[in-house]
Amino acid sequence: MTVAVIVKGYPRLSETFIAQEILGLEERGVAQRIISLRHPTDPTRHAMHEQIAAPVHYLPEYVHEEPRRVWRGWRLARRLPGYRAARAVWLRDWRRDPTLNRARRFAQAAVLVAELPDDVTRFHVHFLHTPASVARYASLMTGLPWSCSAHAKDIWTTPQWETREKLAACEWLVTCTAAGAEHLASLTPQPERVTLVYHGLDLGRFPPPPERGAHDGSDPARPVVIASVGRAVEKKGYDVLLAALRLLPPELHWRFVHIGGGKLAGRLKQAAADLPAVFLGAQPQDRVVEELRQADLFALACRIAPDGDRDGLPNVLMEAASQGLPAVSTRVSAVPEFVSPGETGLLVEPEDPQALAAALATLIRNPAERAAMGRAACARVRTAFSFEAGIDRLAARFGPAPCALRSMRR
Repeated sequence: MTVAVIVKGYPRLSETFIAQEILGLEERGVAQRIISLRHPTDPTRHAMHEQIAAPVHYLPEYVHEEPRRVWRGWRLARRLPGYRAARAVWLRDWRRDPTLNRARRFAQAAVLVAELPDDVTRFHVHFLHTPASVARYASLMTGLPWSCSAHAKDIWTTPQWETREKLAACEWLVTCTAAGAEHLASLTPQPERVTLVYHGLDLGRFPPPPERGAHDGSDPARPVVIASVGRAVEKKGYDVLLAALRLLPPELHWRFVHIGGGKLAGRLKQAAADLPAVFLGAQPQDRVVEELRQADLFALACRIAPDGDRDGLPNVLMEAASQGLPAVSTRVSAVPEFVSPGETGLLVEPEDPQALAAALATLIRNPAERAAMGRAACARVRTAFSFEAGIDRLAARFGPAPCALRSMRR
């Protein structure tokens, strides 16, 4: 059995959880081929990407850039017995969402089924929005089953009519937060299709946490380092975090280190020009871990964006915990599923820089409390959020698949 894993873009520095899952499944004997809707844009990649053996196949990112390939794909796809059913579903979707994006997904599905290797027996897709549309149309054309890993933005910004229909069409779906699983289960008369499987963290790829000093922000020569890792986008709340940093008492000495790209990165860097802040941009995982080991606490001011976009359970919280860092974050989505207030970190309401500043000041002043919370956070990753348990459950879901209609693909 070979699984065609459909992703929006590959490789991506911000999606270590996908690379970790692909590699974990490979190590358990699940053969995969990666199908990417977009070419990579990050300047580098994680070492984990180099370990993945699965070949990568890129579909036409835009129809007008490869018209001959799209035309050939459509001519071959339309000969499949399932083409008419796929076209009917796509037309129904198009009437409710008449966008170029919707047209592009059908074209990509046609190219996918025309170029799909003969050893592929099923599709598995990351994200319930556009990648799942390609998988659904391709599944109808070929008769191959499809399954889905839903994550964060895709759960909360996909229209409910579309989510309901995709839940009815897929064989099964896993998602990485209890909040997401509860929401998705409420949208289907078959809630058993939805399963909670935490990503967890493969601690074999991380060093043990370092020993840290007992500095409390009183010495300007030994500032407390506040780290944050995340894309500079609205749902991450970096404007709120910068506002909180400005509210910290002047007698406290600290330094802020941010890792991540994103469309708002330039604006945030400019806004923090007068603060003791360093913006490192997107970095591979080994550099991220290096910075976490030099930090004293982790901060992430998650929020719900106006379009409904929000985090699920940010993997960076677990990565920070693996290095013995307590977290200061917000009560949004699945963050409280990992951060236990007073035990592994502190939580405040979103959009509240005053409360965020107070929580940061508390941990800056109390190195013993930071250390105790960091130890508890590291233990929580190793127990309740075991990568091994989650990936074993996921690997078990990939059972024998029915034969597909191969002979008409080429």
